[in-house]
Amino acid sequence: MLKSLAIIFSAMLGLASGAAEARTITDAAGRTVEVPDTITRVLAAGPPASVLTYVLAPDKLAGWVREPTEEQKAYLMPSVRDLPTYGQLTGKGGSANVEAVLAAKPDIILDVGTVNDTYRSLADKVQAQTGIPYVLIDGRFTDSGKTLRDVGALLGVADRAETLATYADQRIKDLNDNLAKIPVDQKPRVYYGRGPEGLETGLAGSINVEILEAVGAENVAAAAGKGSLTQVSLEQILSWNPDVIIAASGKFAASAKKDPLWADVKAITTGRVFTAPSLPYGWFDSPPAINRLIGVVWLQKLFYPDSFKGDLKAETRDFYKLFYQVDLTEEQVATLLKGAVPASR
Repeated sequence: MLKSLAIIFSAMLGLASGAAEARTITDAAGRTVEVPDTITRVLAAGPPASVLTYVLAPDKLAGWVREPTEEQKAYLMPSVRDLPTYGQLTGKGGSANVEAVLAAKPDIILDVGTVNDTYRSLADKVQAQTGIPYVLIDGRFTDSGKTLRDVGALLGVADRAETLATYADQRIKDLNDNLAKIPVDQKPRVYYGRGPEGLETGLAGSINVEILEAVGAENVAAAAGKGSLTQVSLEQILSWNPDVIIAASGKFAASAKKDPLWADVKAITTGRVFTAPSLPYGWFDSPPAINRLIGVVWLQKLFYPDSFKGDLKAETRDFYKLFYQVDLTEEQVATLLKGAVPASR
């Protein structure tokens, strides 16, 4: 059962050894975890935690879950580009080596995303194996501001967290205020396609398609049920006949536009197939992390162009400066938005 993030600093405890001060917190899964009073090294359990740690405290990031590609590195601060890679501890694609994790000597392991019995059990297992405090954080998009503040307090960077959280709160408020003015019949039916063939997608309730609901769109794959990521057939997509297709990769977007098997899908016939920006991390998913804050700005302008007239390029530069602490060139902005918006914009 999901629980909202509730990091509660309930006590300040001295370790019996006297080696370090510690405090006891309750994480989003209701687990009681003793963490050091001062945290200087964070090991991320998965990609969402990597992104959250980087935007809040890049100097505390012990390493990467996946080694950034050269394309990604161009959108990252120089100081973090070449950190070591430890692999993913939990979730799909878990590959971390326990010995390497121990050698990294992190003060805590941070995990951000879905919080349920499975992830609670995995957290307990990894903590028991490594002896390293493991903190679970609820990664729901609507709680972005609270997540930033709570993890900022945990890591000792409350001032920066407040700055980022204020941005998050304002973006989500603006989004909700504006969506309330959009007639229901103007809200699109959308299919989100992952993988080279675009046949992996998120069911109703999946964190991977969470921002579709946030921007008032209908996830057509919800018709296949509730859950997380799943494989669907082209026949199902044809029957759903979405108004818009959001592709996780440009390769899928390009192939779908040319493939005669997709030709009758409304999104293909009307030219509304778009690729989600993905550098250094996905705006829509991949991973479903704090980077979705710029994703909702993009989707608003994509879905409701008559209602959202702001300058997407300027907002992109502002977001990257604030969160990733990098100044984008015009060329980098153009690379990000290639295939993400109609060619005329």
